[in-house]
Amino acid sequence: MDSCEKQQTQIDLKGMKEFSVENGVDEAAGEKQRIPFFGSMSKNKETTWVISLFIFVHLVAFFCTMIVNNCWTKSHGECTLMFFQPLHENPFLGPSSSSLDHMGALRRKFLTNKSGLWRLFTSPWLHAGVFHLIISLSSVIFIGINLEQKVGSLRTGIIYLLSAIVGSLTVTLFVRNSPEVSSSTALFGLIGASVSGLIRDWKSFDEKFLAVMTLIIIFTINFALGMLPHIDNFSNIAGFFSGFLLGYVLFFSPQLRKPALHKGLYDYGVTKSVALKDKLDRPALRSVSLLLFILMVAGLVVAAVRDIDLNRYCSWCHYIDCIPSNKWICNIRASSCKTTEIRGKTTLRCLRNDKFKILPFTGISPARLEELCSLICS
Repeated sequence: MDSCEKQQTQIDLKGMKEFSVENGVDEAAGEKQRIPFFGSMSKNKETTWVISLFIFVHLVAFFCTMIVNNCWTKSHGECTLMFFQPLHENPFLGPSSSSLDHMGALRRKFLTNKSGLWRLFTSPWLHAGVFHLIISLSSVIFIGINLEQKVGSLRTGIIYLLSAIVGSLTVTLFVRNSPEVSSSTALFGLIGASVSGLIRDWKSFDEKFLAVMTLIIIFTINFALGMLPHIDNFSNIAGFFSGFLLGYVLFFSPQLRKPALHKGLYDYGVTKSVALKDKLDRPALRSVSLLLFILMVAGLVVAAVRDIDLNRYCSWCHYIDCIPSNKWICNIRASSCKTTEIRGKTTLRCLRNDKFKILPFTGISPARLEELCSLICS
């Protein structure tokens, strides 16, 4: 009788241990079951199609922008590496301001007319130049694919698109008379979502210091780019907070299976089915985050419709967006130039400071003349 009871007890204890291991809470192996924050939780590589699609759209948009720019023809050979505007016009090795305008960048003069609101949806897909494109998309690939493999394509796509829209709405509050793109906004949304995911499941992740430092470095590099012309830093800030709130709204704690012995670092598994109550855990935190996000979007929509310009009330805010330098122009001011065409040459003379420039060609478009005039008068 005693032997039967002892055997039954051993079976029960074994069953309890198996149940504990299956749910990822084996206390003896607690540290081993933590996962690295930047590392795939699954071998399924097909779950990155959303980020891949966004990357493809960005590349196509930049390729089309450079075709429209057509520097060799429109600037008559005054180009860098044959295809790009001179660095004093665009420090990112990219298109001219008029080309960005044509492709849908945001600028104050376009927002005074409500017909220009379509630019809110085109600006998030544009990049200021090659340097911006490489750094921004590399960061999106690193952050985005990691996030998509952890939380799924749908949640990642929602965060990406909503952060981009929130960022564009924020641009309307601070943009001046220089074309601004907001393609980095979605990246900052992914960074914000990664931060909230790391905080809410802090105990589930290993190598947390490395994860925090990685996020800080990526944030700092891309924010520093926003202090140069054509990239709006206020949209980046708004995108970060948007992604941070949406992370709390959409994420749930990972349901882990214990890895088999002798498995590698990325061989953790995620249970196929997650209970609805687990997907909707921490309802109070989710509700507060959703409410704050809705209030932020509503406020930005009202401000955009009313054409509110916060630069009138904040004299120093533009320094966050663009640091003044004699190597580039942060704000294109309305300038007046006298144009003279003689013997196949065009002379532009600024009426404000009497500076002039002689160009060895004629037939310059009005948009390009305005651009050149602002460069001469600056």
